[in-house]
Amino acid sequence: MADDLFAVPRLAAVYDALEPATRDDLEPYAAMVVEFGAERVLDVGCGTGELACLLAGRGVEVIGVDPAAASLEVAKGKEFADRVRWIHGDGTTLPPLQVDLAVMTGNVAQVFLTEEEWSATVAGIRAALKPGGRFVFETRDPAYRAWEEWAEWTRESTYREVLLPSGETVAHWGELTRVELPYVSFRGTYVFSSDGAVLTSDSTLWFRERDEVSLDGFEVEEVREAPDRPGKEFVFVSRAVKV
Repeated sequence: MADDLFAVPRLAAVYDALEPATRDDLEPYAAMVVEFGAERVLDVGCGTGELACLLAGRGVEVIGVDPAAASLEVAKGKEFADRVRWIHGDGTTLPPLQVDLAVMTGNVAQVFLTEEEWSATVAGIRAALKPGGRFVFETRDPAYRAWEEWAEWTRESTYREVLLPSGETVAHWGELTRVELPYVSFRGTYVFSSDGAVLTSDSTLWFRERDEVSLDGFEVEEVREAPDRPGKEFVFVSRAVKV
């Protein structure tokens, strides 16, 4: 199940407006597409399609998959979206594919809350890769203890208002709701100016140590740092192997 921020149409429609204008987290993935000579890329948990459309605009064949239909509808309205193959589903429901590279950006690798869910997704991605294809994803390093920063989140400290292209304003704030390691939960609240509607979206992330991330069917070539968040994340670069 996708969080309401991605699955509820009204919230999915404002997601991009609430994100930074410049997505510094996406360029390192675009650079790895070039580094690995990938011609066909699978974006797992593509959300509103920022990376997928970025790559498509650079001539890469892209398949974007996401369980939130509302996010995919937003994605389909973007420049170069017509060059992307969009799939409503997840890593366990993929049609037959043969891609060079599969990626998971942002929080995607942490939304699976059991080993069974994660392993099933990894197996689905493995089946979608060409022999020797790569799977690249990021996950937060628990040693950084991000939840201690999030503990300072209050309405007062995180409140902001964003003007939407429609002319409507949405107010947003976040708050940490629970820390039961290895799980950390938080809530976003959104208030729309046009009718005063108040919507919330709850999220839970699974924080794993580097050696706790299982990757059956893959060999980890290296673990990098995220250039835009040094010291805070692991970026796994793995290659499919025979099983």
